[in-house]
Amino acid sequence: MTRRFYLESLGCPKNDVDSDKIIGTLLADGLEQTDDASQADLVVVNTCAFIEDARRESIDTVLELSNHKKAGARVVVTGCMAERYGSELAESLPEADHIAGFGVPITLTKKSVALTSQTVPAFDLLNLPRPKSRAPWAYVKIAEGCDRNCGFCAIPSFRGPQRSRDVASILAEVEQLEAKEIVLVAQDLASYGKDRPTELGAGSIVNLVKQVASKVARTRLLYLYPSDLSDELIDAICQTGVPYFDLSLQHVSKAHLRRMRRWGDGERFLNRIADIRKREPDAAMRSNFIVGYPGETEEDHDQLLDFVNEAQLDWCGFFAFSPEEGTHAISLPDRVPAGLMSERLAELRELQDSITARRRDDLIGEKMTVLIDEIGIARSHREAPEIDGVVHVSETLPVATFVEVEIVDALGPDLVAAGTDHGANELIDDAR
Repeated sequence: MTRRFYLESLGCPKNDVDSDKIIGTLLADGLEQTDDASQADLVVVNTCAFIEDARRESIDTVLELSNHKKAGARVVVTGCMAERYGSELAESLPEADHIAGFGVPITLTKKSVALTSQTVPAFDLLNLPRPKSRAPWAYVKIAEGCDRNCGFCAIPSFRGPQRSRDVASILAEVEQLEAKEIVLVAQDLASYGKDRPTELGAGSIVNLVKQVASKVARTRLLYLYPSDLSDELIDAICQTGVPYFDLSLQHVSKAHLRRMRRWGDGERFLNRIADIRKREPDAAMRSNFIVGYPGETEEDHDQLLDFVNEAQLDWCGFFAFSPEEGTHAISLPDRVPAGLMSERLAELRELQDSITARRRDDLIGEKMTVLIDEIGIARSHREAPEIDGVVHVSETLPVATFVEVEIVDALGPDLVAAGTDHGANELIDDAR
């Protein structure tokens, strides 16, 4: 009898890649995937543990799926939360049959879920094969772990130091996915190869970007630490035809960034953004900022407001500081009261919403090439999958094709293109 599995993936795109590799492994073991958790013999929850809200969502998801599983089904909790809090979860979450940290294979026998701890080289999610992408785009993780020591981040404590993949393995995965757009991700993307300078060479991220771009129509990069955004990398990104820059800034006050154990300041960031736009006026910009990190003053907050207004980024995410065990910030004084943190978040989000809406309005009347992700939904180079707005297109356009459309309206973060019945859309040959 065929055994079925259901997998719920939570958290960031890097977790999505891990989930795909778990799926590939389970399929290779002879299991069949189902989209109905109540029909699964094995229910896997790939958890996130980045901040408190993510941990709460992970626990709630495990409980919800446990309540609706079929008789005899097994629930396995894996991912960051399992790795970081494995023993605690085993004691406090009886609904989970097994807690599987990194490097623990997940299989299903007729009677039970068999979990055997192995060393990372024996079961390495980073380099496991994965199935063909079900969407026209796919994330590809090029490295695991991080060597930085940001004051707010616990990732290095459970993901470990940076470990870059071989170029050949990355390119093989790109070909295997058969996607039109590849989105390169890592905890510290621009530092790719720094842990293997002899093998991968200096500036290896630039070489990798060029090689990936030679194989797919679109190559996109997410999470770029600003100090490593070299001229060569900027040029390589622009040459891919996807001038999209996701800059991990986190704040702009120099004094506050030093409290966060981060590099840079608002002036340097603005100069770099201006330089990118000078090279490529059509470049799209995204960043994320933490609000309420200990010690953040009104002056720090005002500097961030001024920066957001001046930078005119296409997309911004603002997140409340979350104190995490094992981080530098957990012991810092001068905590920002929750109410004040909420006020600052609301002020920043309102400002950025107006900027994003205005930048989207400016695109009305423009023609652009979009990739049809699903029926009626597409993206140009300006929109990363799952996190930015979309372009609404005619439902007659075939999925996984590139089409030239004319933008006729904007609805907040989303754009609306003229339909093919108006003669505004033109199929484009994207063969390479």
